[in-house]
Amino acid sequence: MTDRRVARFSPLALLLTAVLLLAAPATADVFHFQTDSPDGRMAAASRPPAAGTEIEAADDFVLTDPTTIQHATFTGLVTGSGTIGEVTVEIYRVFPLDSTNPPSGQVPTRTNSPSDIAFKSADSAASTLTFSTATLAPTFMASNSVLNGIHPIPGQTTGGEGPVTGQEVMFTVTFNPPLVLPLDHYFFVPQVQVTGGQFYWLSAQKPISAAGTPFTGDLQSWIRNAALDPDWLRIGTDIVGGATPPTFNAAFSLDGTTGFLPSVPALSTPGLLALALLLAGTALFRLRRRSAPAGC
Repeated sequence: MTDRRVARFSPLALLLTAVLLLAAPATADVFHFQTDSPDGRMAAASRPPAAGTEIEAADDFVLTDPTTIQHATFTGLVTGSGTIGEVTVEIYRVFPLDSTNPPSGQVPTRTNSPSDIAFKSADSAASTLTFSTATLAPTFMASNSVLNGIHPIPGQTTGGEGPVTGQEVMFTVTFNPPLVLPLDHYFFVPQVQVTGGQFYWLSAQKPISAAGTPFTGDLQSWIRNAALDPDWLRIGTDIVGGATPPTFNAAFSLDGTTGFLPSVPALSTPGLLALALLLAGTALFRLRRRSAPAGC
């Protein structure tokens, strides 16, 4: 008799156990990636269409696990006395994903470039990201820059457009909803609208030093404008050029968690206690009915 009663009670026990497991908060590993601080070598314009001709500057990162990106930072120059408006962030995969292949042939190469179209995006104008700014230095000079000199072959190598000075500003971004990305190789593309000035994304050391997050396969920064779209140019190798072309990373960081988290909401403590008591009471009532003498 005891064995049968335990067997009949066990489904409710299993149900209670399942509720407890679902109610437990999900856990995941912390994800953090960063390049080095700005090195003052290059300032690459990057702005959304609302600021004029769209320009996209890109630098890469690698995810070795499925990852949820919740926050990002990037550091750049803001010139003039203008007002910061729209901020966008785009995530691209590496060509030939999300691209027409073979490409148009209007740039020296598409190998290791960002793809034609964005894989994910977020925009302050659409309320899918929020941002704050912090001025790191009132005056900062980059020794070279790219703004208008973005041309298809054979005119791609301009040497850059020379020094540019502005405020050194760090942007801190929160994604809402977070960006959920499978493991892959990606490019990060921030864009900032500045009324009465320009935003330039500042370069960082390449290769990434131990102070950042070095990784195998680190690619150089790329850039394009609306006229060059869907193709991209390497800022160092294609635009600056020279006998020994420089290569650049860009100053940014990413934070989040690895692993895709379940969407089941955790129960509150009072709700969990009430459900547990209900299940226990139901089980006890059924057990007493089954153990009662016949005719009662």
